Order: sequence, then structure tokens, then C-alpha cells
Amino acid sequence: MYKVLLLPGDGIGPEIVDEAVKVLHAVEQRFGAQFEFETELVGGASMDAHGIPIKPEVIEKARGVDAILLGAVGDPKYDDPTAKIRPEQGLLEIRKQLDLFANLRPVKLLDSLVGASPVKDEVVRGTDLLFVRELTSGLYFGTPRETRDTPEGKVAVDTMIYTEKEIERVVRVAFDVARLRRKKLSSVDKANVLDCSRLWRMTFERVAKEYPDVTCENVLVDSASMWLIKSPREFDVIVTDNSFGDILSDEASQVAGSMGMLPSASLGAGKLGMYEPSHGSAPKYKGKNLINPLATILSAAMMLRYSLDMPEAADAVERAVESAIADGIRTRDIWVDGTTQVGTSEMGDAVAARVLNS
Repeated sequence: MYKVLLLPGDGIGPEIVDEAVKVLHAVEQRFGAQFEFETELVGGASMDAHGIPIKPEVIEKARGVDAILLGAVGDPKYDDPTAKIRPEQGLLEIRKQLDLFANLRPVKLLDSLVGASPVKDEVVRGTDLLFVRELTSGLYFGTPRETRDTPEGKVAVDTMIYTEKEIERVVRVAFDVARLRRKKLSSVDKANVLDCSRLWRMTFERVAKEYPDVTCENVLVDSASMWLIKSPREFDVIVTDNSFGDILSDEASQVAGSMGMLPSASLGAGKLGMYEPSHGSAPKYKGKNLINPLATILSAAMMLRYSLDMPEAADAVERAVESAIADGIRTRDIWVDGTTQVGTSEMGDAVAARVLNS
């Protein structure tokens, strides 16, 4: 029996989590697994109910499960830039409290989706890369973090801070992952300007000496953003800090055709991980059965692989997704002429059926 904590969150979060659970029920039937699901609130949903973006009791409950599956966080009614409490703080808090420091974001363009990418076929075909993003430090967590009143007007302060230990542990994750792939690792920084990036580069180069079988390179973030569109197949594994990883992986979604295709895993030192799509809560699509659930379903596949030690089931889910797309079943974000447009629940049905019958 595997215990899975569901945090559907806001906007389209509950809908896409429902489809992932549908697929996991198919995994139960095919592989004889048993999942015990429990649902809790996070983000705007938690603020509506409790006045805070996540309750301490929910974080404690998360410590006692095998894995966490999250939908999305963010509600426009809490978008006031002067607000002290925001839905997104719930997501940051659970990552920090559980020390989920390594965020894995695969970007793989399926041959059947080449036409859905806005980038030229000859540029993107065959793209298969993986971001390893540091997740619990850097610009998003540093202090001081405030807006001050001064005689000259308001001044905003955000602080980027990294310790050598924080950099080293995520870099080691990236090297270990690279060894399982094509053995090429690109470290992205801004070492020509930022002290944090200079420490990042020094730490990366020191650790690299322990991995002589992995080809390494340092890439400035502005150059990396260009090469991701110009020649994405040149990358295998990319390791970078919190803010750069957030921005670059979203950019890379256009290579894959849609943010709706990008899963992610947030991992710590043990088996516990939190799995979520890379996209946001898309509140304008809430309840309309329009959103692509595949990023969440593929996140569930990553959960099976990394936290639940079920690689065969993970493979089956990934093959089912590829099969549904190859058969021309598409949500609106990846639809092209000659394919069949379906809604959120119908896409979940298609993947679940293929898990059972493949």
C-alpha cells in the first residue's frame, strides 16, 4: 500500500489531479498496486478555508506519506502585489520544510508533436533534455525581501543567497542523472556578473573532477536562453539555480509544444518527492474541461519511478501518453489539423485505457 497525498490546489488543479488519479487507478488494476489517497488544501484554496496558504498539519502529514501529487497554485483574487500572504507561499513552504531541493523537469518532444511546436521541425525534432533546478534557496528564498519607504520613494529589495553546500548537493544530483543519460552536463549561471554564480561555477568545476566520464560545460544564462531555441538538441542535462531554472524551463516548453506536456519532480535526500506539472493554475479555464492533463499524468509517472520504485508502471504510463498522442487524440493546446480535439477528462480516459490494454 502506497500512501499518496493529493494537493489539488487552485484553478484547474483539481481537474488535472483527478485525471492523474484516474490513470493511477488503471495502474492499480494492471500491476496489482494499491494506492491510498488523501486530499488536503494548499494555495488559494487553503487561504479561503484557513486564512493561510498551507496549514502546518498538512506539512506534517506530507512527511508521513510515500509521495505528494500537486495540481497548481495561484488565484487571481489574491494577486494584490502589496499582500503579505500569497497562495504561492504554500508551495514554497512545503518545498522548504521537506527540503525538496532538486527539481527535475524533463523536456522531450515526441515525434508526433513536432507540428505543435512553434519552432522549426529541423531544429526541435529529437529534443530530449532534462533540467535539474535548485529549488529551496536562491532569489526566491533569500532575505531581506521587502519594499521600503525612503525619502526618495519606495525601494524594493530581493536577496539571492547560496551556500557551497546547497550548490554541491544539487550539482551532484545532476551529475548522477547525467550518468544515466548521454553523459553531458551543462551548468547555467551568470558568473560574469553575480557573486552567487561565481560560487556556483567554482563548486560545479570542483565536483566535476569526480565525474571524469561526464562531459561538462559552463553556459551563461543569456546564451543558454538563445541556444535552447536555436539548437535544443545540443543539451542533455542542464543544472542551474532556482530563478534561472524557473525561467529557462518555461521557455523550453515551447520546444515541447506546450506547457501542458511538461511534468516535474521535486526530490530531497530520501525517497519522498512532490510531483506536479510545470504550468500554473490557469484560472480562466477552471471547470471548462479544456486543459491538458498530460503534464500531471506524466508527473504521476515520475512519482511511480522515483518515489514508489515502480519503473515498469512508469514506463507503461509514459507509453500510454505517447500512444494516445500518436493516435491523434489531442487537447486544444497541442491540436493540429487532422487530429481529434478532446477535453481534459477524455484525454485522461484515453491514457488510462491504454495503460490497461497496452
